[in-house]
Formats: sequence, structure tokens, C-alpha cells
Amino acid sequence: MENIIREFLPAQKELIPILHKVQAYYGYIPAEAISWISAYLKITESEIFGVLTFYRAFSLEPRGKNLVTVCLGTACHVRGGVQIAEELERKLNVKVGQTTADRKFSLETVNCLGCCAIGPVVVVNGNYHSHVTLKKIDEILQECQTSQ
Repeated sequence: MENIIREFLPAQKELIPILHKVQAYYGYIPAEAISWISAYLKITESEIFGVLTFYRAFSLEPRGKNLVTVCLGTACHVRGGVQIAEELERKLNVKVGQTTADRKFSLETVNCLGCCAIGPVVVVNGNYHSHVTLKKIDEILQECQTSQ
């Protein structure tokens, strides 16, 4: 943690870039990191928790190796986004917001990804899958298995 914080000295004194860096390193924001950041930035831990719980980009729990995000914005919703999310829950045996027991997958939803014309959209590890159907889900998940 100390090495990550030192990367920001003395120039970086902004919370969100530091949180992104910590999460990129650990895959989530560990509790001990919050204490370090609090002391470094001279802000309370509750202020940090406020930011962490406001932005969905941050996680206080370890995520799976593969992050699967389903868009549930209006365009994706009317094109079957909810059914896509439900099928992923069945296939992965987790609920949205959870990580599989083997830590291979975390499943999340977002309100909009801003790419409505290609919906429904599923993002896996930053790779966008457009016009997703229930039939494409196995193929998408298989890509994750073969790329590991």
C-alpha cells in the first residue's frame, strides 16, 4: 500500500485517481487501503466510504477474474437486457452483485453504457458484446474460459 501511495507523492492529492490505482492493483479496495488513503489525504474514512459507495466502479469486495456487466438502460432493457442478466445469473449460479465461489466471475448491471444502438450490451473485462441474445451467452462465457 505504501508503494502505491508513494507513486502519488507529492503531485497527486485527489481521491478518485488514488482509488482507481488501488483498485487496479488489488482488484478491489481493501479496508487497510482506506486507512492509508485517509491518513495520506487527511480526510476521514467515512468521506472515502461515501465515494466508494456512490460510484459503482469501486468495489469493497474482491471481484472475480472476469467482470461481466449487463446494461439495463432503457434501450437494452426493452431489447431483453433483464432476461440476459437473469440467464447469466442462472449460468453463473450467482445473483447480480455477487462473485462466483471459484472467483472466476463477478456479475454486475449498470443503468446505461451509452451505446444504445448496439443493445443489449454485455461487457466482459472491458470487451463490449453487442446485440446479445440468450443464445450468445454461452459463447461469451466460453471466451472467458479459453482466454485464461
